[in-house]
Order: sequence, then structure tokens, then C-alpha cells
Amino acid sequence: MQIRKSNKLANICYEIRGPILKEAVRMEEEGQRILKLNIGNPAPFGFEAPDEILVDVIRNLPTSQGYCDSKGLFSARKAVMQKYQAMGIKSADVNHVWMGNGVSELIVLAMQGLLNDGDEILIPAPDYPLWTAAATLSGGYVKHYLCDEGSGWQPDINDIRSKISNKTKAIVIINPNNPTGAVYEKDVLESIVNIAEEHNLLIFSDEIYDKILYDEAKHIPTATLTEGRAPCITFGGLSKVYRTAGFRSGWMAITGDRSGIQDYIEGLDILSSMRLCANVPAQHAVQTALGGYQSINELIIPGGRLYEQRKVAWEALDSIPGVHCHKPEGALYLFPRLDPKVYDIKNDIDLVLQFLREEKVLIVQGTGFNWPTPDHVRFVFLPHVEELTPAMERFAAFLGRLRKR
Repeated sequence: MQIRKSNKLANICYEIRGPILKEAVRMEEEGQRILKLNIGNPAPFGFEAPDEILVDVIRNLPTSQGYCDSKGLFSARKAVMQKYQAMGIKSADVNHVWMGNGVSELIVLAMQGLLNDGDEILIPAPDYPLWTAAATLSGGYVKHYLCDEGSGWQPDINDIRSKISNKTKAIVIINPNNPTGAVYEKDVLESIVNIAEEHNLLIFSDEIYDKILYDEAKHIPTATLTEGRAPCITFGGLSKVYRTAGFRSGWMAITGDRSGIQDYIEGLDILSSMRLCANVPAQHAVQTALGGYQSINELIIPGGRLYEQRKVAWEALDSIPGVHCHKPEGALYLFPRLDPKVYDIKNDIDLVLQFLREEKVLIVQGTGFNWPTPDHVRFVFLPHVEELTPAMERFAAFLGRLRKR
């Protein structure tokens, strides 16, 4: 008897943990040492959570053994509410905050609650691929709007307008952006909000990297531009800024004018009740994390680990002949372009697989982020400089062997 996977999975992929990772695991089982630059997982590279967060979780373990409210602990939701109210978002309230097992779970929940078969949703290209996968699995049809590398990977407003139809229900913003590291300009965000309001689109704003910013870059929360206007669902969490990826603690908050989406909100309540509740122990970290000392600030300034690692990795990549890399203003990633005139790349999956086998470094191909052409790759710059520098040298040597003569 042959039992096959659901047809719903036919076009679903998550290349960050895809077939290339399986090859890396196979190589490790043979005894080879692989440097994994494929996923933004801070802990394996020595980025540890602040002690006060760990202490709060430990102290609350005895009272964390049962289910909590399906939306989440009141203390956690109130802390999220206060975070957004402090930004001037007066419409933030505790009853419109949902806690989840990371932002990933909430993205899936938000897509399932919104999309009927054939509904369209606008998602950036390149994107964080979970958005496309979750929308597709929920029956939606994804239209990818382009971000313009020539303008620092800012969303192309004209391309967004060209891809709206009478079936479009929502638009996704990823800011700061994974995989490009772009931080969006205010006028670009205002244009997207205006388009959403004009076409009655729901806005999903993924802001998981909101405090990981470099070189005076300023993150503008989308919800600060939507007060009294289009409804906005903002996603955030502890995984990156607070280095607690394994805790799986994230949230979504609905702000702006909610009057026209009450039925959708009811659907979110149904779905959140079906999963009973999010991880309770990790929710005890939220109030301390959001209200306490923001240790991330030490990492993103000159001399801080993230700042210096970004600098070293970017300079190394951008100095390789035929490679151009936008200097990221935020997040943890580099998304360099390999000039097709210099490198004849027909399949970027084959490219990263060859790089893995020859140089023992795992990265992700650009098409894995729904970029339309095989001319980009993504690097994570989380390792110490002492480990990152040789990895960049290996990439340069690898490309040197591929360069057109």
C-alpha cells in the first residue's frame, strides 16, 4: 500500500530547512564539520538570553503546568499592548493580542482564518518563505510584489498596484526584511497603507527584527501609520531580539480600525481556541523582556558582535568580483547578488549544494525566498568573526572556480 502526502503540499516548500539541510546532516553523520549559515538561530553561536528572562521563566514554572487563556497569559498580552501604546498606537488593547508558539504559528493561524480557496494575497519577493507556504496551504493564491535591489530593496509601489485584483484580500510587509536586511522608508510604508485603504486590504506587518537595526536606521512600525485607518496586524516575538528562539514565544496584535473585520477576529478566536493555548512557561518571559533593559542595544552598535560581524561579512562579500551585496540596515542576513555576466548559474539549488560539498558551508539559495531568478544567496552572519571570515574566504575561493574566464 502506498500512502501519499496531501495534494495541498504539492507547492509547499521551506528551503531554509529543505533538501540542502538534509545533505548537510548526512555529511555530518559521516564526520564532516559543517558551518550552518542557513538559519537565524542565535543560541548555537553564543547569543544567550538575558539572565533575568531565564530567572522569570524558572520562578514561574510551578504555576505554568495548566492551560492558560487561549489568547495567552494576561501579563504577556498586557506587556505587548503597552509596547505598542508606548509607540503612540492608542488602538492597541489587551483583548486584541494573541500569543503564539512563535510568530510562525500565528502566521499560519492568520492565513487559515482569512483565506478562502482562490483568494489572493500580496507577499514581497524576496520573502520569508513561511508566509508564502502558509498562504498557499490555506488555499490562497500568492502574488509576489517585487522589492527593488537598486533602491536598497524597498518595495516597488508600482508593482504592488499592478498586482491587485478584485480577489486580493491582504498585503504582507516584512520590515526589517528577511532576507535582504532592508529597513523600509516612511514614505514607502505610507504608500502601502494608502493602497491598502484604497482597496480594502488587510495589512500583515512582520516586525520580528524591530530592534535589530544598524547605522542609525530607524524602524517605523506600520501600525503607527494606520491609526483610525486600515486595520493592521503586527507580528513580533522574543526569538531574535531576545535570543530565545527555542522558547517559541510570539504575538500578533490587531490595531487600527477593526470595525470591518469583526468576523475575521471571531475566526482567529476559534482557531486559537482549537490549539488550546500557546506554550505557558515561555509567556512568562514576555513581560520581563519587553519591560526590562534592552540588551540587544549592546550588540548592534560599533564594537557589538552583530554590528562587527555584519561589517566583516558584508565587506568580504561585496569585495568578491561579480558580487554585489546591499549593506543590511537591520536583521541578521546578507542577500548578495551574483552577476549573471560573471557567473553562469542555471540552478541556484545546485550552486549551494556544490558549495556545501566543496567548502562545508551551508547557505540558502535565493529562489528559496521566492526570488524569481537564480542569482542570489542568503548568508546568516551570526558566527564570531573568527569563524565568519574563513567562511567568506571559502565562498570567494568557490566563486573563483566558477567565474567565467
